[in-house]
Amino acid sequence: MKRKLVVFSGAGLSAESGLSTFRDQNGLWENHRIEDVASIEAWHNNRETLLHFYNLRRKQLLEVKPNQAHLDIYKLEMDFDVVVITQNVDDLHERAGSSKIIHLHGELLSACSSKNKNLSFRWEKDILITDKAPDGHALRPDIVWFGEDVPNMEFAFKTVEDADFFIVIGTSLQVYPAANLIYEVPSSCQCFVIDPHLNLNQIPKHFELIQKNATEGIKILMERLQ
Repeated sequence: MKRKLVVFSGAGLSAESGLSTFRDQNGLWENHRIEDVASIEAWHNNRETLLHFYNLRRKQLLEVKPNQAHLDIYKLEMDFDVVVITQNVDDLHERAGSSKIIHLHGELLSACSSKNKNLSFRWEKDILITDKAPDGHALRPDIVWFGEDVPNMEFAFKTVEDADFFIVIGTSLQVYPAANLIYEVPSSCQCFVIDPHLNLNQIPKHFELIQKNATEGIKILMERLQ
């Protein structure tokens, strides 16, 4: 029976494919307030700007490819029961081949009814302000915005409860409730953080820090796990 390895990924992983991150200098928020593009209030009060923001992100996503770190995470499935829990709204884990993925913050290549988020479907083109879902309500990005519940959070908590290995890669650990995952892993779990910007004071004491970017760090990790 394969040991269970949970990967918790964030924007720093996809940045190496060319996708902009939220919090870095020159990141996505530089020319936008979070309230204008990533909140339920923006959907009601600033819908055109919000849709334009996600339309641009969707186009960018379709132009990039998974990087070597995504591919190496998939390769881990040869030796481990791998589950990816991601804060990312891109589909790069899927395109790299990973088979078990939990999206905490939604999916950029999905659209849903503004009345019923369970009514969702793949969507690769622009969402226009006039577009309607099959139930007649406005079509919106299938994204979890600030001010909304994170529907997969409890599932993610249960997923890490029996992990043998827990790998944090490319996340600032500043977005909650997602960042609480690091406190849900069992004491017997071997834990790693791969991030060039974090230091030991920013992570739990039982986590081992690999202070490298995603592509370099996952290579080091794979050698450690052999």
